[in-house]
Amino acid sequence: MSVPETFAITDAVQLAVVERSGFIESRHAGIAIVLAPDGTVLRSLGKTDALIFPRSSLKPFQSLASQTAGVTLTGEWAALSTASHSGTDRHVAIVRDMLTSVGLTEDDLGCPEAWPGDTATRNELLLSGGGMSRLRMNCSGKHAAMLMACVSNGWSTADYLSAAHPLQIHTREVVERLIGERVAAVGIDGCGAPVFAMTLAGLARGVQRIATSSERSPFALHRLAGALAKSVREHPWAIDGPGRPDTIVIEQTGAFAKGGAEAVMVMAAPDGTTVALKVLDGGARACAIVALHLLQEAGALAAETVATVAASLSLAVHGGGEVVGAIRPAILAPQDGTRAQGGAQR
Repeated sequence: MSVPETFAITDAVQLAVVERSGFIESRHAGIAIVLAPDGTVLRSLGKTDALIFPRSSLKPFQSLASQTAGVTLTGEWAALSTASHSGTDRHVAIVRDMLTSVGLTEDDLGCPEAWPGDTATRNELLLSGGGMSRLRMNCSGKHAAMLMACVSNGWSTADYLSAAHPLQIHTREVVERLIGERVAAVGIDGCGAPVFAMTLAGLARGVQRIATSSERSPFALHRLAGALAKSVREHPWAIDGPGRPDTIVIEQTGAFAKGGAEAVMVMAAPDGTTVALKVLDGGARACAIVALHLLQEAGALAAETVATVAASLSLAVHGGGEVVGAIRPAILAPQDGTRAQGGAQR
């Protein structure tokens, strides 16, 4: 029996390059898909029916699973439930409040202890003699929402991360409903929660359904999805952190953006045009700019807007203390060595 795996090098296309002093120093290869607002495929780069683990790009689905299991999340609480946050004091305070609302504490979190991703916060902790904690771990908001769902339903909180737990079975069902396909494999994410393998195309479909849902939908799942997307757009600081890619993109474009470990990125423009991509080697430095570039080429974002966002991302290549190059999109099809063209592909 074969072991499920992601796409091969031969299934990928070049998505970005790193240029230093006019010399192409490195290349990022991967797969990407662009969906029109009506869900049709505008562009397919590489083997987009290949399986991937979406990693933290799965969090919007997991948040909706907790909510459809009976948890009420609005505003910053909703945004934190789908966040890969940087562990600032502001993030931690909200996660603690979420836990306190159902009589739980940091000790009930199943995610590992971690230092905050925010440099200033980490430095302050070090200077004050503080250390790692579960609350600082970037997935703690998602875990708090999961625990809230367990308390709401009378489910065990001790084993809530088991794939056989009622919450995780429910989560899988919600994921499959949104992506329109069966989960192909189940793994353990870095935070300890189950992560579900799916095609990149399926991930794009699911994210688009979330990002374009209406709070006035007659269907509860879509009403909650619409409210979740609104909360993320209204509280972009919560989903990532100051100066970090997802927060920057949401603040400056109004898009719904969610990166995941191992270089997964999903991004839905305000008009519903949606991009999902995965860089094969797991290097995430080009993910945001490639997704923005694809949305721009699809006509969903203005070139001026993308240029402004790019200036806020860490894309510069330095030499001797000066800027000598940049990380930039450079989509190239491997078959013929020519730049890949847009247009619908089936």
